[in-house]
Amino acid sequence: MESEKYICIRETAPQNSVVIVDMSMPAQPLRRPITADSALMNPNSRILALKAQLPGTTQDHLQIFNIEMKAKVKSHQMPEQVVFWKWISANMLALVTQTSAYHWSIEGDSEPVKMFDRTANLQGNQIINYRCDPSEKWLVLTGIAQGPPERPQLVKGNMQLFSVDQQRSQALEAHAAAFSTLKVAGNDNASILISFASRSFNAGQLTSKLHVIELGAVPGKPSFTKKQADLFFPPDFADDFPVSMQISQKYGLIYVITKQGLLFVYDLETASAVYRNRISPDPIFLTTDASSVGGFYAVNRRGQVLLATVNEATIVPFVSGQLNNLELAVNLAKRGNLPGAENLVVQRFQELFSQAKYKEAAELAAESPQGILRTPDTVAKFQSVPVQAGQTPPLLQYFGTLLTRGKLNAFESLELSRLVVNQNKKNLLENWLAEDKLECTEELGDLVKTVDNDLALKIYIKARATPKVVAAFAERREFDKILIYSKQVKLGYNPDYLFLLQTILRTDPQAAVNFALMMSQMEGGCPVDYNTITDLFLQRNLIREATAFLLDVLKPNLPEHGFLQTKVLEINLVTFPNVADAILANGMFSHYDRPRIGQLCEKAGLYIRALQHYTELPDIKRVIVNTHAIEPQALVEFFGTLSREWALECMKDLLLVNLRGNLQIIVQTAKEYCEQLGVDGCIKLFEQFKSYEGLYFFLGSYLSSSEDPEIHFKYIEAAAKTGQIKEVERVTRESNFYDPEKTKNFLMEAKLPDARPLINVCDRFGFVPDLTHYLYVNNMLRYIEGYVQKVNPGNAPAVVGQLLDDECAEDFIKGLILSVRSLLPVEPLVEECEKRNRLRLLTQFLEHLVSEGSQDVHVHNALGKIIIDSGDNPEHFLTTNPYYDSRVVGKYCEKRDPTLAVVAYRRGQCDDELINVTNKNSLFKLQARYVVERMDGDLWEKVLSTDNEYRRQLIDQVVSTGLPESKSPDQVSATVKAFMTADLPHELIELLEKIVLQNSAFSGNFNLQNLLILTAIKADPSRVMDYINRLDNFDGPAIGEVAVDAQLYEEAFAIFKKFNLNVQAVNVLLDNIHSIDRAVEFAFRVEEEAVWSQVAKAQLREGLVSEAIESFIRADDVTQFLEVIKAAEDANVYHDLVKVPSNGEAKVQGAQGG
Repeated sequence: MESEKYICIRETAPQNSVVIVDMSMPAQPLRRPITADSALMNPNSRILALKAQLPGTTQDHLQIFNIEMKAKVKSHQMPEQVVFWKWISANMLALVTQTSAYHWSIEGDSEPVKMFDRTANLQGNQIINYRCDPSEKWLVLTGIAQGPPERPQLVKGNMQLFSVDQQRSQALEAHAAAFSTLKVAGNDNASILISFASRSFNAGQLTSKLHVIELGAVPGKPSFTKKQADLFFPPDFADDFPVSMQISQKYGLIYVITKQGLLFVYDLETASAVYRNRISPDPIFLTTDASSVGGFYAVNRRGQVLLATVNEATIVPFVSGQLNNLELAVNLAKRGNLPGAENLVVQRFQELFSQAKYKEAAELAAESPQGILRTPDTVAKFQSVPVQAGQTPPLLQYFGTLLTRGKLNAFESLELSRLVVNQNKKNLLENWLAEDKLECTEELGDLVKTVDNDLALKIYIKARATPKVVAAFAERREFDKILIYSKQVKLGYNPDYLFLLQTILRTDPQAAVNFALMMSQMEGGCPVDYNTITDLFLQRNLIREATAFLLDVLKPNLPEHGFLQTKVLEINLVTFPNVADAILANGMFSHYDRPRIGQLCEKAGLYIRALQHYTELPDIKRVIVNTHAIEPQALVEFFGTLSREWALECMKDLLLVNLRGNLQIIVQTAKEYCEQLGVDGCIKLFEQFKSYEGLYFFLGSYLSSSEDPEIHFKYIEAAAKTGQIKEVERVTRESNFYDPEKTKNFLMEAKLPDARPLINVCDRFGFVPDLTHYLYVNNMLRYIEGYVQKVNPGNAPAVVGQLLDDECAEDFIKGLILSVRSLLPVEPLVEECEKRNRLRLLTQFLEHLVSEGSQDVHVHNALGKIIIDSGDNPEHFLTTNPYYDSRVVGKYCEKRDPTLAVVAYRRGQCDDELINVTNKNSLFKLQARYVVERMDGDLWEKVLSTDNEYRRQLIDQVVSTGLPESKSPDQVSATVKAFMTADLPHELIELLEKIVLQNSAFSGNFNLQNLLILTAIKADPSRVMDYINRLDNFDGPAIGEVAVDAQLYEEAFAIFKKFNLNVQAVNVLLDNIHSIDRAVEFAFRVEEEAVWSQVAKAQLREGLVSEAIESFIRADDVTQFLEVIKAAEDANVYHDLVKVPSNGEAKVQGAQGG
């Protein structure tokens, strides 16, 4: 129980929970399931602190929860166990461990702050309390421990007092302690006191004491004298000891509560004993201050919650009677404003007064309980005292004492003010009123009014003297304050408002307006009818004031105020039209008579307002023509309120009345409302009046959002007609939507002095020839130059072409071309001149470009064409110039000189073009030379294709001229390969005979001879034998084998024989020709053992054993002796075996061994 507001109980059954009892609603406890070891409820708010030991450690986990917000405020894990904790203020928790004390604020995210270490006298003690003074500058920690050995049952109390400022501790013996404050006489600041109670056993003596000591006394200032008193324990409570102490600031009493339920009550100021009694038969273990009743709550072991406090009706008589302590009784009565000491106070007052101790008597009267001495009699008593010279009158001493103690009552205030008024010290009254020291009454106001009306008014207001307040405001002409005050006091006071208003009107019309407006804002409505108030103003011709009043009260714009709305507009339209105009412009009224106001507006010259009120077209048309008196923008906005048909009608009327003067308004209207009025309608309106200026301004605003070609054209037309040449130029340059042809024709017909618009159109849309013709015909040559030089040099060819068509002077054209020079696109220029057979015109220009180092192919193409036409050694140009385009120049030459075309094509390897021109002009010799020189397989394939109708002519020229003239092996090789690829064996033979059989550079070429024979083998075998006989440098072995494969056995025999390949030659005779006789003849001719060996084997196979034996002998070959022997046996010609030479046996043996 940390305060008188809450009790917090921890339950362990049926489950761990915390029960919070609000002392204002004890029957409605709040229960929450919480497993904490300890819980503390904040003394002021619903904030709960929880403490739980972490399992397996000596550390405690602390948490603070806001129960109402259901949120955790903060938490912290203490590194050591908290043995005691307590709320020492609404936002501060004190945490005590085995070694130190900490303060933990619930604000912010701060951690506990260490305040001090425990002193040695508290080691091993059970901590039972921790407290701090209101300033938190003094701290006290209290603990108990086992008593001395000679009396262990008497618990020992220890206390540690700590100064925060001095950072010092003092160890004392005490069981309970508490802080308090006390005002010492002569000291403006309250003193901080500590009271503590102890019971100790020393040297066989049992001592019980109560001590009251001031802490932090200021030197030089009155201080509290240290007090102490004995605590008298009855014999039955020999081992009892104090467990708690509470101090009542309300009564200035100390409550000491013991373990066994004894209560000691002492006076704080004197330490005098007041009361002792047992309040609980069960031990008390917890108490807390009950400041609201000046007592304390206590909880005993039975679970009872006890409230102990002073019986205000009996304590003072008890102290004066039972204790016979009159001074204490009087002090108690004064401190607590308690009854029971009246006679004592009066008696004491009289004693002091009789002793002329007026100051003490005044102080006693000022502090008298329940104000028993603050009466008219006391004032009269002080008034009756004669005033001594040089001394303060006792009456003033009395009042001065009262003022220092608090506020005077009504009678005292009146009497003191009377004295001050008589002494003309009004400033004292002002100060006391500001400090709320005087009780204000109507009588006091009447008194002060004699010297100060303003001060009197303040007193009347505080005294709620309503009639006097109203009267005072009226005198001061502050009538508006009457209404404010009447509304505030709510006492049913009801002044005559109409009379007050009339009164104010006579002298201050503006104040009357303010007063009337304040009446209109009164609860329950205005006490005077609005119309009546208005008439009061109008009767005195106060138009402005009446208007000001009505404008304010009519702000809600209610239907029932329609008459007044009309009224305020009427009176101003007649007298102050500008005011009426401002009212209508504000748009605050909507329930007045609109037709009536419209007529008045027209009469007053407020035409735009009249238009806004009229609803008939004739009325509108009658008024709208007064454009001289209508603000243009307002008129434009008015058109936006009309229908399309009415708006166009009115616009037409305005143009009829004053076309020039009203055109700008009509244009602005058309711009603003073109969507509603329709663009076509607006255009027709302007065209009806032939107003190109109107069209120009109207379409100019619409142009950027339109893609209609007609709109863009009409704008160009209007701009041209109104002389806006720059705009014509801009639109023709930027717009992408006008009709080019139509615009071009219009501009040509318009013959504008500035040709730039026409140039824009023609340049953008490809009408350059038309442009050039127009400018040339109209002698606008400088625009031609400007166009070509500055606008678009790229279109110069088209300009030149048209100028040529128009038979313009060549000097002008040449000058034009030279002025552009490198910016000029040469190819189209050449094309234009070439089409007109005027290329020579460009000679100077082209030569100039070449001299400047131009490598532009078009420049050189054109120059080449000119040279070709002039016949100035064109072959040199065609063969030496590296920059021209062969196809272009060749094409140009075809009709003039095909041979030159061939030169150009050859230089650029333009195969197709060269083939075509040579075919067309039967230049097959040139074609053959080119094809041979190109050595291109694809080209050969094309010209040797069966689809080429000129193939024969080309082949003839290749055979007769092209290839024989060539000295390049690669060209010959490529040509031969091409013939082979094209499968032209006869033509190839013809070709090869030309270069191989005739004396040429390639007659002895090994490959060509091979190729000639091989081709003949395949295509014309009849020529093979002749080639074999005539040629010497070919591959005999390989070609011989090819001839065998082609069954040309005689040719093959001739080849092997020519190259001394006798074995292969005899094999042809034996295997292919099958002529053993020729083979034997050939063997006799060559006389080679290998040849005879082949002959012998053939004879043996044919059964010519004797002949075979003879041949083997000639071949000196015995490798076949087994076959020979067997054949001889079969033929029975053993005698022939005898012919074997003498060395044959050895060879046979060698063969067997082998």
